[in-house]
Amino acid sequence: MAAEIERVRFAGHAFADQDLLAQAMTHRSAGVPHNERLEFLGDAVVGLIVAEALYKRWPKADEGALTRARAELVRESSLATVARTLDLGSKLILGPGEMKSGGHRRDSILSDALEALVGAIYLDAGFEACRAVVLPWFEAAINETPAGKVGKDAKTRLQEWLQARQRALPAYELVSESGDDHAKVFRVACTLAEPAMTGEGEGGSRRAAEQAAAEAVLAGLEAA
Repeated sequence: MAAEIERVRFAGHAFADQDLLAQAMTHRSAGVPHNERLEFLGDAVVGLIVAEALYKRWPKADEGALTRARAELVRESSLATVARTLDLGSKLILGPGEMKSGGHRRDSILSDALEALVGAIYLDAGFEACRAVVLPWFEAAINETPAGKVGKDAKTRLQEWLQARQRALPAYELVSESGDDHAKVFRVACTLAEPAMTGEGEGGSRRAAEQAAAEAVLAGLEAA
């Protein structure tokens, strides 16, 4: 009889392939193999697990409500919160620069690591086992989300505000881009023609920065 494989338990899963776990916790700054490919896979798996849970729990919600809820639950800050509950920051393998700059506390790095971990669990044990481990991480947030009541994102709300008044849509412009390739910070300006107004926002991706800029403009409109 073959000897049983020694398994390492981490975040509720007993890994048969310890190399997958090590790769999931290795940031690009620490060399190769790092976790970016696992992050790509885990992003899709997390999205499917959350989408399936919402579909089952909200039988009367339309596609728009389901999409907004999923986006809220799997956005960078939400994933980083889950990563902190699992104490992933203390387990990350980072390069010297990221260690000095506190990379283990950064939302972008934590959320990427969580997705990589999900990808690793999926490859190690398959979808059913992965869902059994991962879904409980999100159940509290799902239960706290009122069915069909998740708000629209800032860009959508701003667009609808302008369209309702038959005004031109906003223009988004990249103002600056800074940081290393693995920790970019984008700054975007959102400009309205009528009323004349500009707001700026920052984020770990251009999309996130655009949302922050739209939020700034909405705040300005409300204050006007």
